[in-house]
Formats: sequence, structure tokens, C-alpha cells
Amino acid sequence: MKSTNYVEELKAKSADELNAELVAAKKELFNLRFQNATNQLENTSRIKDVKKNIARIQTVIAQQNA
Repeated sequence: MKSTNYVEELKAKSADELNAELVAAKKELFNLRFQNATNQLENTSRIKDVKKNIARIQTVIAQQNA
């Protein structure tokens, strides 16, 4: 599955790389929401995917800190 591969890739990254990826994902989510509000977004399911990716990144960060 795609999500398990993504999680494995996240687990291999350092804390700094994870934080950078989290910031990038949050920026992407902001841009997607902005496009959605102005009716420029064609693929609205991308918002859901990015939210899930943010949750995955935060979960891996929490696991590494524990």
C-alpha cells in the first residue's frame, strides 16, 4: 500500500527532516484551502490526503520523541 511505504519513509528521516516536511505539508494545506475558497481547486480530495499526511508526520514525530 502507498500509505505504509510513506510511513516507512517517514520513520527513516531525522527529526529536522520531519519538521521541515510538516511545515511544507501545512503550507500546502493552507494553499489548497485558499484555492478551494476561491473555487480554483479542481481536486478537492487532495485536502483530505494532505490532512492525513500531516497526521502521519505528527504521529512519527511523537513516536520518535517517546
